[in-house]
Amino acid sequence: MKITSELNAMYAFVERSFSLIRRYIAWEAVFLFYNVVNTLTIGLIGFTVNDPAERSEMVLFLVVGALFWGFMSVLFEEVANSITWERWEGTIEYTFMAPIRRVTHLAGMCMFAVLYGIFRTVVVLTAVALFFDLNLEKSNLFSALSVLIVASPAFMGLGLIAAVLPLLSPERGTQATHIIQGVILLVSGIYYPVTLLPGWLQPLSWISPGTYALESARAALLKGATLSDLWPQLLILVVIGAVLIPFGLWIFSVAEKYAMRTGKLKRNG
Repeated sequence: MKITSELNAMYAFVERSFSLIRRYIAWEAVFLFYNVVNTLTIGLIGFTVNDPAERSEMVLFLVVGALFWGFMSVLFEEVANSITWERWEGTIEYTFMAPIRRVTHLAGMCMFAVLYGIFRTVVVLTAVALFFDLNLEKSNLFSALSVLIVASPAFMGLGLIAAVLPLLSPERGTQATHIIQGVILLVSGIYYPVTLLPGWLQPLSWISPGTYALESARAALLKGATLSDLWPQLLILVVIGAVLIPFGLWIFSVAEKYAMRTGKLKRNG
């Protein structure tokens, strides 16, 4: 019964988040449209390559980066901004006073992020498939999907850690989460190999899960790599996720107690 109760509570947060999406559906449509256009624009950069074979590979390289970054950024944003949403909606006090375990609350937000990220990625992928004539004969779609699944916990863990910032600072916390997201975008090789980064910046790419997720996804879609070929990168992603999820939950718990003690759990920043 207790497990069923926790699952129902977790689903309630998923349902509430989708209700918020419906409430702001016009803005969501705008953001989705921008996401589609942004992906197509990035893919068109590949047409600057003259050789047809290299051009096709470059377009796929760029599109894969845009698609995977779109999915991973949704995971990060929705989890990291979960506290910000609570403040905007004026429900933060009620949520934190409710007789619900915090891990259940955060697990519900993570589940919503995965479902919403999949939905947005499918929409963008459909638009890309209709716009570009991509050659996927050598692609291993199963391996690419596996990379998405394995990489998800790592980005949710990053989101949990970043969610602490809006909890501690109603005024500047949300801005700080976007700075973190920007750094991940810069060092993960979303649209270029990480070897092009300045030498002093490359060590950050070694600790970013985006680097290993993108390398694995591109190997699967551009070279048809199998899971056995990708196991070193997948193992790193599993380890990063296994470390970041518990650490994110722990640091959020510490920050929550501090916020309660100092009176930071209020509706308005």
